[in-house]
Amino acid sequence: MLPPFIIEQIRRREQEERVEREQPRLELPLPMSAPRREAVSAIDADDVNRGVIVIDL
Repeated sequence: MLPPFIIEQIRRREQEERVEREQPRLELPLPMSAPRREAVSAIDADDVNRGVIVIDL
């Protein structure tokens, strides 16, 4: 047999689920977003090939 506090927790969870199911819900139709394309320009291409130089004075 389960301890009383566990039984109470189960009852409370079931009650919360019942209340949640009883509340009306409205799902809005959201427009599909187009997949994003990353535009690569000549400047961006140069930035990718650049290295990092650290000068410690």
